[in-house]
Amino acid sequence: MPRPTGRVLVAQNKKARHDYEIGERFEAGLVLTGTEVKSLRGGRASLVDGFATVDDGEVWLRNVNIPEYRFGTWTNHAPKRNRKLLLHSKEIAKLFRETENSGRTIVPLSIYFSDGYAKVEIAVATGKRDWDKRQTLAKRDADREAQRAMASRNRRVSR
Repeated sequence: MPRPTGRVLVAQNKKARHDYEIGERFEAGLVLTGTEVKSLRGGRASLVDGFATVDDGEVWLRNVNIPEYRFGTWTNHAPKRNRKLLLHSKEIAKLFRETENSGRTIVPLSIYFSDGYAKVEIAVATGKRDWDKRQTLAKRDADREAQRAMASRNRRVSR
């Protein structure tokens, strides 16, 4: 059976975009077991508390919840186990340099299948303060109001 082509989104971390200022992004492969792949293909994963670390020249994804496969047996996986990420050595070195600075962390943004292979999009992020979050929400609301006003004006003009 041929693998599906293109990009199939499994899970997205919307909270990360709210809580962090997103910097440079990377695409990494995931080292998974069979039941984890089956759970992901079923669209089951949560990235909310997830983060990544660089340990001994390897990048590890931590606290990402991929629930147990419903039809799995005793070979089922642990839902929140640490998973190795596959990156080029230059990318790992860059991530290590970026996170050495205080206040920066590596957060997962999304898990998806790209041409049949499980991938995770990670980013180097800086935590936002509460007033930054309020500013972002206020700006988004103002933009939304402006769009509504323009849309209603365009409808009146076209009649």
